[in-house]
Amino acid sequence: MSVTIVRHAAAMRHIALAVSALLTLPSPAHAWGKTGHRVVGAIAEPLLTPAARTAVRRILGVETMAEASNWPDFMRADPAPYWQRQSTPWHYVTVPAGKSYAQVTPPPEGDAVTALRRFSATVQDTSAPLAERQAALRFIIHIVGDLHQPLHAGNGNDKGGNEMQVTFFGRPTNLHSVWDSGLIDDEQLSYSELATWLAARITPTDRRAWASTDPVAWITESAALRDQIYPTDPALSYGYVYQNKARVEQRLEMGGVRLADYLNALFQPSRKRR
Repeated sequence: MSVTIVRHAAAMRHIALAVSALLTLPSPAHAWGKTGHRVVGAIAEPLLTPAARTAVRRILGVETMAEASNWPDFMRADPAPYWQRQSTPWHYVTVPAGKSYAQVTPPPEGDAVTALRRFSATVQDTSAPLAERQAALRFIIHIVGDLHQPLHAGNGNDKGGNEMQVTFFGRPTNLHSVWDSGLIDDEQLSYSELATWLAARITPTDRRAWASTDPVAWITESAALRDQIYPTDPALSYGYVYQNKARVEQRLEMGGVRLADYLNALFQPSRKRR
């Protein structure tokens, strides 16, 4: 075998190893992942009042809430400073252990709560350009979902679990990614299948018990749950799925119900949210 061939073979082995290593790295976390966000949007849409449904359709057109739900994460690939820096903090809040959100001052760049308030005002402003109202509504749909993912109420120590290194069924990842997508994708269901299953379980009693348009209440729940889901053993597999499957599903259900409640209040005729 010639020296050139040997060198070529060695180079190909290095490339293969590099690709393999990249495939095992945790992917950037985007709260619930595509499936989870779509589930929240799909659960919420049938629960809209006629007024809210009409308003949503006027803004989004044929785009469903499930489709709109992932747009803010998709746009994070845009190299523009708005998407790379300015909008990043709008996907989460920071609530250190032992504190409430009310005790924490939002950072100067804002957070999910301040962004939700601002986008709600834009959506209600019928004089705003349609493109701005579309972007604002997509963000609202996304942020409500984000705030029901417990690690999006981060403790301020590990970037919402992104720096908590674990393995999930032997694959290196981080705790945030496990909650964004690992636990959901483990079900091997499409978003529409999962949304249908979860929506069918939501009873009138659940809807009354979960009724809330206050993001601070959602954050309080997420922060309390966050402190229960950090594993003692970083090797996560069937046991961790068993412990947390019901928790994930309930947060998705609650996110869908609250998203509908929030939009129903936002678009209530002759009345604006405070």
